[in-house]
Amino acid sequence: MINIYDLKSKIDFDNLPKHIAIIMDGNGRWAEKRSLPRNFGHQEGMERVIEIVESASQIGIKYLTLYAFSTENWKRPITEIEGLMKILVLYIRRELDRLHKNNIKLNILGDINKLPEAPRKEVIRAIEKTEHNIKMVLNIALNYGGRDEIIYGIKKYLKDVEVGKITYDDLNADNFSNYLYTKGQPDPDLVIRPSGELRLSNFLLYQIAYSEFYFSNILWPDFKENYLYEAIIDYQNRNRRFGGI
Repeated sequence: MINIYDLKSKIDFDNLPKHIAIIMDGNGRWAEKRSLPRNFGHQEGMERVIEIVESASQIGIKYLTLYAFSTENWKRPITEIEGLMKILVLYIRRELDRLHKNNIKLNILGDINKLPEAPRKEVIRAIEKTEHNIKMVLNIALNYGGRDEIIYGIKKYLKDVEVGKITYDDLNADNFSNYLYTKGQPDPDLVIRPSGELRLSNFLLYQIAYSEFYFSNILWPDFKENYLYEAIIDYQNRNRRFGGI
């Protein structure tokens, strides 16, 4: 049996990734393997969210981004979408006080105006309650798509050009990042994808140009804190060159 304390002892706390992003994947397959409805997998996946957020905060991760619902996920059956939205509401109502007590700021990546009324109100309430917290930023990607985010950023940039705040010639990679949902945040150092899939699924396409990737065959509902530590240890054993030698 894996000893969590042995794993944690191998982590170099002076070389932690500042920003970890996770593509939470495999909830449906986890449920289907157990002959359960897919939403049972999403419910179990919520338990992993709670565990991973707490573990990341405790070891000192400053930014954690979780891919919860993509712009493409609206294509899923309405019963599954409704179940996901109910789980989102349940998560916020259950965990908001603990997030706030632990000094965690909730931030949303994506267009929440398209969410149903109940989850949208809960999300806004959580953002407002935690807006001054500083220990860790928890980004939840909701109704999020990487391509949509880039278009969103371009439109915001063009509006600033129209009012004279900036010119076309001023555009560069650094200032364009200020027009994205992750404004003011460092790009992810480490991107984790459980479930055995080897693709990005339209996730943070602009921000992950130099991220390290960690793929795991573990389905998200089984991705407990030991797997987070293993991913961090693997990351710390890599040589990040950012295009250099």
